[in-house]
Amino acid sequence: MHKNNCRVCGYELAYPPWGDDGEDPSWEICPCCGTEFGYEDCTPVSAKRKREQWIAAGCPWFDRKKKSLDWDLKRQCEHIPEVFK
Repeated sequence: MHKNNCRVCGYELAYPPWGDDGEDPSWEICPCCGTEFGYEDCTPVSAKRKREQWIAAGCPWFDRKKKSLDWDLKRQCEHIPEVFK
C-alpha cells in the first residue's frame, strides 16, 4: 500500500515516513524531493503543492548520492500513495 513511500515524490524509504499507523510523522527529510515528513505533506493538497514546486524546479535531488543512474520520475511517482496523487 506504499506506506514506505514519500507522499510527494513516491521515493521508497526503508521505513514508513508517517509511522506504522500512518499518523505519526518521522520529521525526517526525503532524500529525493527534500520534503520534511509531517510538515510539507500533511494533507493531499500540501503534498500536491510541494510536488508541483519540486517538479517546476527541475526535480532536484536533496541527497544526490541516493539518486540511481536509471532514475525515472514517472515510474517513481507511480508509488505515491493514491490519496496524495
